[in-house]
Amino acid sequence: MARHPHSTPEQQSVRVLKVGERVRHILSELLARGEAHDEVLSASNIAVTEVRMSPDLRNAKAYVKPLLGQDEGPVLKALRTNTAFFQREVAKRLGLKFAPKLSFQPDESFDEADRIERLLDDPRVARDLDEE
Repeated sequence: MARHPHSTPEQQSVRVLKVGERVRHILSELLARGEAHDEVLSASNIAVTEVRMSPDLRNAKAYVKPLLGQDEGPVLKALRTNTAFFQREVAKRLGLKFAPKLSFQPDESFDEADRIERLLDDPRVARDLDEE
């Protein structure tokens, strides 16, 4: 905050969100175009569902999900193996003073949504919801 004495915490968080979204777009584009030159990544359709930046913009967690039910393990391993390439490209395209250190994480929100959906479909839960 010292570098931006006139910015409010809200403006800082908006900036963090905007940079995270830009990083997500850059990673998605790199993966869609197969620019990583990795067989596993080229053969996979990978969604970058979210990028969470640290407040100082030095770290970025990219949440990814292989589409079409592809095996997550090899995809995550390939992404992590190519982290240096992705960091270099993100730094080049973002134009920030420091390149964020990337880490790739599986996006488990879809699994959690499925679990909640199954719970809501349970007849006992449906019965309780109908009583309201």
